[in-house]
Amino acid sequence: MIDLKLVRNETDFVKEKLATRGVEAAEIDALLAADQKRRDLIVKSETMKASRNQVSDEISQLKRNKEDASDKITQMKQVSADIKALDEQLTEVADDVYDKASRLPNIPNDNVPVGLTEDGSVELRKWGEIPDFGFKPKSHWEIGEALGILDFERGAKVSGSRFLYYIGQGARLERALYNFFLDENEKAGFTEVLPPYMVNSASMFGTGQFPKFTEDVYSLKEADETLIPTAEVPLVNYYRDDVIDTDKLPVKFTALTPAFRSEAGSAGRDTRGLIRLHQFNKVEMVQFTKPEQSWDALEMMTNHAEDLLKKLGLAHHVITLTTSDMSFTAAMTHDLEVWIPYQDKYREISSCSNCTDFQARRSHIQYRDDNGKLQYVHTLNGSGLAVGRTVAAILENYQNEDGTVNIPDVLQPYMGGQTKIVKE
Repeated sequence: MIDLKLVRNETDFVKEKLATRGVEAAEIDALLAADQKRRDLIVKSETMKASRNQVSDEISQLKRNKEDASDKITQMKQVSADIKALDEQLTEVADDVYDKASRLPNIPNDNVPVGLTEDGSVELRKWGEIPDFGFKPKSHWEIGEALGILDFERGAKVSGSRFLYYIGQGARLERALYNFFLDENEKAGFTEVLPPYMVNSASMFGTGQFPKFTEDVYSLKEADETLIPTAEVPLVNYYRDDVIDTDKLPVKFTALTPAFRSEAGSAGRDTRGLIRLHQFNKVEMVQFTKPEQSWDALEMMTNHAEDLLKKLGLAHHVITLTTSDMSFTAAMTHDLEVWIPYQDKYREISSCSNCTDFQARRSHIQYRDDNGKLQYVHTLNGSGLAVGRTVAAILENYQNEDGTVNIPDVLQPYMGGQTKIVKE
């Protein structure tokens, strides 16, 4: 959540920055108008409470003097009733201010490329050779189905479209990948966490999914529980309403969890294969840092995710997303996109974002600075990596003309020394 003081004191700056994210100036004006109404009501309420205290003192004085205080008592009752009505109005207005503020995205960093679409993202670097097969490469779903390791048909029968079964060597490849990712993340200083897979609304609000993106998730109808869209949610909320010991910062967590996405608004996109599923495994990285640490932490996390792809031998590039293409909570996002031969293009496999103090304000996560004053931490998140998309990249980039798939060297120890996936 944006600091409301910043919106009040630097309104033109906030309007200019958020305009690059598609926010109309009228939204900010409406927030400021509601905020001014709230502040006016606070002053009015405090004035009336001071008046009530004065009348109460006068009543006490009259009673001590054994004088008639009935008029003053009637006056105080009316003032008390007016205060109660005013405070109820104040609560409604304060809720309206909070709701309006909670729907504004984070302010983008000055180095983020400006754009109201995904066009205009800046390529930072590129790694690896695009494979030259000498034959027409197949899609990962064709390869997986022919090998008997991916079963989309039965996934659709049991659960619906965009679900699947991993079978045999396919399941083992998925397991090899997420164990490899977790081991590498631990070497990089991340503490492994096994979090809940369902969270409450306060947690979804804290990381920015609620209230704006409720249509993108799966929630239980009769309980305040939502299936997590990413491990970022339970990892960040681990410290919700907490003050982190300064000596612990930066805190680095990693977790393997399923991710559940309704994919609202994605009809017709990636309807086949592993790219866009309703349920998939993802290894997530989350950091809590002091504000002065967060930009270096973003580059570290991005470089680490890149190293995972390098160790797997997968060609990729790193881009910085435009102001409107990055997530609602992010101040800057670097995307890693891996080469997918069948599509003849790079596809996202990791997003690494610095959310600055945006999530910390919503989740009330703080630390004490050198002067002992409470400050908001900065939070960062990044995929390390999306497992299913990595499986897709391996199947396509390591495919052979005979339909078999070579296993990257770093994964072979996780697969019992197996070097190739063949039809069972």
